[in-house]
Amino acid sequence: MIAAARKTVIFDLGGVLIDWDPRHLYRKLFPGDEAAMERFLAEVCTGAWNLQQDAGRSWAEATAELRAKFPEQAPMIDAYHHRWPEMIAGSIEGTVRILRELHVAGTPLFALTNWSAETFPVALERFDFMALFRGTLVSGAEKLIKPDPAIFRLILSRFEINPAEAVFIDDVPRNAEAATALGIHGIRFTSPEALRAELRRLGFPLAEA
Repeated sequence: MIAAARKTVIFDLGGVLIDWDPRHLYRKLFPGDEAAMERFLAEVCTGAWNLQQDAGRSWAEATAELRAKFPEQAPMIDAYHHRWPEMIAGSIEGTVRILRELHVAGTPLFALTNWSAETFPVALERFDFMALFRGTLVSGAEKLIKPDPAIFRLILSRFEINPAEAVFIDDVPRNAEAATALGIHGIRFTSPEALRAELRRLGFPLAEA
């Protein structure tokens, strides 16, 4: 039996198309003290805490919980929510070029992102390339997060995507692996150049780098 050709591309957003990192904000709040910033992000506003907002928890609840636990850090905790747009440095232009080339070629494009439903409108307003997706699934709106297989099954069913014809790109290895386990071709994103080479290998109509 001949394997189906890969025809559809599903993109993660943060870390693939959008340069999001809380350090872009907290370097301003901990000027010249990288160690203190890293301690704060490891012990107070942690990645696991932030992931719960991606899973649907409200920012009001999330910040209230941390302020009660770390009252002396209240202004820094509130900044994570109220100054959240400052965590976006911009787009990852090499990947955006790939996205635009695929769009021009008529490739069906979708987005699957772990992102808070409350802050996702920032991306929609700031990045015009968001209009190139035929469908977007936001974890915070669905109350499901990668790498849960359920969120991959949801995007496949909602937009009638054949997993055997799809590619999924994510900078987090476990998310790419979860897609692969469902028959999607998962790609761990490391750079636009490596992604371009892999998509060309799979037969997508992209120019050489």
